[in-house]
Amino acid sequence: METHASTKPKRPIIGYALYVLAATCWAINGTASKVILNDFPDAARVTQFRATGAALILFTYVLLTNRKAFRLSKRELRLFPFYGITGMAFAQWFYYVAISRMPINISLLLEFTAPLFVVMWVRFVRKEPVRHTLWLGLLCAFTGLALAAQIWNGFNLDPIGFAAALTSMAALVVFFLLGDHVGKERDAVSATMWALIFVAGFWAIMRPVWTFPWEVVTHTVTPFTNSNLSMPIWPFFATMVIIGTVVPFTLVVLSIHHIGGAGASIVALSEVPIATVIAWIFLGQVLNGIQMIGAAVVILGIIIAERARVSSPSSDIVAETSAASS
Repeated sequence: METHASTKPKRPIIGYALYVLAATCWAINGTASKVILNDFPDAARVTQFRATGAALILFTYVLLTNRKAFRLSKRELRLFPFYGITGMAFAQWFYYVAISRMPINISLLLEFTAPLFVVMWVRFVRKEPVRHTLWLGLLCAFTGLALAAQIWNGFNLDPIGFAAALTSMAALVVFFLLGDHVGKERDAVSATMWALIFVAGFWAIMRPVWTFPWEVVTHTVTPFTNSNLSMPIWPFFATMVIIGTVVPFTLVVLSIHHIGGAGASIVALSEVPIATVIAWIFLGQVLNGIQMIGAAVVILGIIIAERARVSSPSSDIVAETSAASS
């Protein structure tokens, strides 16, 4: 395995750039996945294909380049199953359920309230001090969500999609909190590989691979709004696996080394506007003026809440007890 991450220099600018690139990949993946789900509305199977395909690619790469990375420490045996299944599998699965029933941008707004709860964890579980601006941030975020959902018109969001987005958010909280630990003892590629191996194993138990309906990969779809262009669906599956999974998750592990899980949870918000633009161009999903204001207020609130954390030697490192309790 490579030198421990703790001995490597931290370069925040590189960390932020890596995460913005990862967020762009995920934004592209959101649209590609929506195209797939429109034709094949089985979120669990789509998640399984994504994780298993990515795990196989990374397994092959690590087998050829770094066989020592197949050794897991006792600590990693406790960490990776929970990080992979909860932080990745559940986040992906419920996000797919959400975007299959609601617009991508609304689903992301709900999912990306996760940083608020990361800060709440810091305040109430780890007992670290936070500034009073935390409450202002929370007020802004939830006011923005109310605007984005236009609650004065009644609750018009799909209830199942709404619940799925919140569940994905909870899984994302786990992803951020454990992210600091994943890259401590190994390189980013093998760390991502191990997490995805446990995800693939989880889905192999839940949905045996030999029962996968492989004929769906041969389908033809009309993916773009206001266009009759027909395309094979397999490039969207490939995009989901490579650009939507292998590349961004590896970039995130690299990024978190430089900026910590807390920093990553803020720059992750860049996915919301990027995904909104991509979904608008290709799927015609547009927020109205009030919803756009609401989205901006949500993002502002999350940034205010995250910046309410008081700097300390452990401000960007999740306490060991967090991983142990996993």
